[in-house]
Amino acid sequence: PIHPPSTRHPHSAIITFMSSTADYGRKMRQDWDQRAAQNARHFIADGVLNWSEEDFYASGRTTVAQDILTDMENICQGRDPKSLRVLELGCGAGRVTRALAEIFGHVSAFDVSPNMVALARAATAACPNVSISETDGLSLSAEPASFDFAYSCCVFHHVSSRPVIHGLVTEIGRLLKPGALFKFEVQGCELVRPESGDTWLGIPFSLAQATEMAAQCGFELRYHIGEGEERFWLWFFRLP
Repeated sequence: PIHPPSTRHPHSAIITFMSSTADYGRKMRQDWDQRAAQNARHFIADGVLNWSEEDFYASGRTTVAQDILTDMENICQGRDPKSLRVLELGCGAGRVTRALAEIFGHVSAFDVSPNMVALARAATAACPNVSISETDGLSLSAEPASFDFAYSCCVFHHVSSRPVIHGLVTEIGRLLKPGALFKFEVQGCELVRPESGDTWLGIPFSLAQATEMAAQCGFELRYHIGEGEERFWLWFFRLP
C-alpha cells in the first residue's frame, strides 16, 4: 500500500538511496569490465588507441612526475615519502600504481572492475609494497585513519552520480589520517550533461559545489586548478 505522507515509512528514502547507489556501483563494474576486456589501456588513457606496454606505463611515470613530484610539500608534510602509506582510488591496470610504488613506502590501490584489478595485479607483481583490492564502487575495505595521502586521477570525471562521489570522498576521509591530503579531479565543465547512470561522462562540479562537498565530507578545500574544465583538480585536506 502507498502510505500518506504523514505515515510513510521513515526509512523509505534511505532504502531508495541505497538501492540507487548500489545499482550504479554494479553498472560501473559491468561497464568498466567491458572496457577492460575491449581495450583497457585506451579507456584508461584515451589519448592513444593502441598503447605499447612500455609507453603505457611510462605515461604513468609522467603523470606522477606532474601531479605528485611537484607537490611533495603538501603530500609528505616534512616526512620521508618511504614512510608513507598511500591510497590510490581507481587504479585501472596499474598505470600510475607502479610509479607511485617507486616513491612511497606502501600503495594500496582500489578499482571497481575485476578485469582491471587482474591487470593491475599482474603489472605490480614485482612490487612488494603494493596491494590491489576490488571495490564495490561505493566503499573501501581498509582500517580507519591508516593512510597518509590519497590520490585519484581520471576517475570521478567519469562518475555521473553525485551521491556516489560524495560517498567515496567520505570513505577516503574515513581512511586518511587527520591533516592528510586527498588530491583528485572531478568534471569541471558545466556544459557536460551526462545521462542518468552514465559511467563515462561525469557530473560537473562548480567551485561552490566542490567547497560544499569538502565541508560535508570532513575536508577543507585549500587549493584548486582547472575550474570550468574537464579536469578540475581539488586539494582536500582531512580535518581533525
